[in-house]
Amino acid sequence: MFAEETRNRLSAAGVVPVVVINDAARAVPLARALLEGGVKVIELTLRTAAGLDAIKAIANEVPEMLVGAGTVLSSDQVRDVKAAGAAFAVAPGTNRTILAAAQEVGLPFAPGVMTPTDIESALGMGCRMLKFFPAESAGGVTHLKAMVAPYAHLGVKIMPTGGIKAAQLADYLAVSAVAAVGGSWLATGAQIDAGDWAAISGQAAQAMKIVQAADR
Repeated sequence: MFAEETRNRLSAAGVVPVVVINDAARAVPLARALLEGGVKVIELTLRTAAGLDAIKAIANEVPEMLVGAGTVLSSDQVRDVKAAGAAFAVAPGTNRTILAAAQEVGLPFAPGVMTPTDIESALGMGCRMLKFFPAESAGGVTHLKAMVAPYAHLGVKIMPTGGIKAAQLADYLAVSAVAAVGGSWLATGAQIDAGDWAAISGQAAQAMKIVQAADR
């Protein structure tokens, strides 16, 4: 379900800021701040009313940023984020109805997995890019390595997200199945609300140094 170009851009990015945004007017300066730090992918969650408008704003005004939609929990949301210009979408779990809707509209979609059964359900729907969520509380890198090992030969790629901090980024990137690591530390809600773009650019730059130093 993931086009090769989108998959390659995610893997090249290495990190994906997972953003909960309260004001869509801050989406474009946020995207530009992340780009200044070298981060070229963003996941805007649909946890607030501003999420959809924020996706649309970045897709229209910052085309060099690969914008994805997070917390996509219904078929209607699949269609909405596709229309808004999202290049991909992710969810915390694996829902066959939502995956079918994503296939119908041609939206690259990474369902959430936490167990081998979740992975096999996703594989049965043609998914090879998966979101490991919630990564840290589910067992972190140790759990991820054990869970994905039986499926690595199938070309499965993982985006671990949930509770990950900057200090753990290198450990996740060292796992060969990891395409990119999602994290809210790259652009916190408080920083976005305050318009502290310099801090966000700095965090993005530090993350990209770790990505570039990783043996991937």
